[in-house]
Amino acid sequence: METHGPLGTLWVGFGLIAFYLALVWINLVLLPHLLTPLGLIPITWFIDWWQARKARRAGSPSSPATQPAGARR
Repeated sequence: METHGPLGTLWVGFGLIAFYLALVWINLVLLPHLLTPLGLIPITWFIDWWQARKARRAGSPSSPATQPAGARR
């Protein structure tokens, strides 16, 4: 059986620390940065649908923000 001594153990320890720090960085920084648009776009569709529904229930055909500038009262 081969042994690599304390320096080998330290070397492997530093490598594992670097690996897990990179893994945490990917999960906490890069992944949310890349996946946020995938959540924001459908949320904006839902908000638009909800505002249009609220405007229909209030009796106006559409909200003032979606009407052309000349059509506002």
